[in-house]
Amino acid sequence: MRKKDLYRHLNVQLDLAVEAHQLLRGESGEEISGVLMDEQELEHAKVTIITVETDEGAEAIGKPKGQYITIDAPQIRTNNYLVHESITNILADKLVALMNLKEDASILIVGLGNWNATPDALGPQVIEKTMVTRHLFKLSPDELQGKMRKISAISPGVLGITGIETAEIIRGIAEHVKPDLIIAIDALAAGSLERIGTSIQLADTGIHPGSGVGNRRAGLTEETLGCKVIAIGLPTVVNAAVIAHDVVEGVFEQFVTSPKLYQLYKGIKPEVFAQIIDDVLSPFQGNLMVTPKEIDSLIKTTAKIIAGALAISLHPGIDREDYERYLQ
Repeated sequence: MRKKDLYRHLNVQLDLAVEAHQLLRGESGEEISGVLMDEQELEHAKVTIITVETDEGAEAIGKPKGQYITIDAPQIRTNNYLVHESITNILADKLVALMNLKEDASILIVGLGNWNATPDALGPQVIEKTMVTRHLFKLSPDELQGKMRKISAISPGVLGITGIETAEIIRGIAEHVKPDLIIAIDALAAGSLERIGTSIQLADTGIHPGSGVGNRRAGLTEETLGCKVIAIGLPTVVNAAVIAHDVVEGVFEQFVTSPKLYQLYKGIKPEVFAQIIDDVLSPFQGNLMVTPKEIDSLIKTTAKIIAGALAISLHPGIDREDYERYLQ
């Protein structure tokens, strides 16, 4: 049974481009036209770069044209300061290359999400740790020149809290502040449990808040905001339907030595499988999302890593050995 078909029937969205790419290439056994992939093995992380070059590739993978960088670092879950510092520097290096900023650039950092819901609180927690400097340039511009960049930050909340579309809030701020770049941080939905809290995705295509949990909001993109938008995302939830499918598939895989049972499984139509899972999850209308009980500590750890990487990549004057002094 093809996962692609099942996901479509269950309306499961894959926020991570690397997962969408693996899904398509794994089922077809062929490279995806218009989509390039490059992998780098580092000491504490694996970096996968997906580049969507054509409209055909964008349609196939379900992502806009652009570059998607995924840093897979399972050791984020360990309580190891030196490992976290290494991952912070890897993320900072990728941000520097992706942003390509001028020395006097002005940046607006947006922490998307709901600070009242831990799995959705990544953005607000990064903002809490971020040092803002835009106002300081009015006080001591000469001292900061060449060492710091103008950073402003906002955590606008969600539609259910403010009654205002996030894109409307950010557009209004951008029209006044006129940043050269907007960096949006948001929690994502993954297609596997192992990626929760351990896979950081960077994208130069902007972001659509809430898309991973089936609650698509207006996009934060260069077209809507008038300047380049870099998205930083971290999976914090997995759709329960994905877990249910993986469990059932795992059970049937054990029957591989029994051709009749295995053939029966392979013959089940995707819509039948989807209906079974949908019936089980019906109390939540198929929108049940799963997160681990240690999500609190994972969010705190990754928020610190992302805030540290932003400090290093945005401010030329910050010493990488001493970046924590610049976190709130």
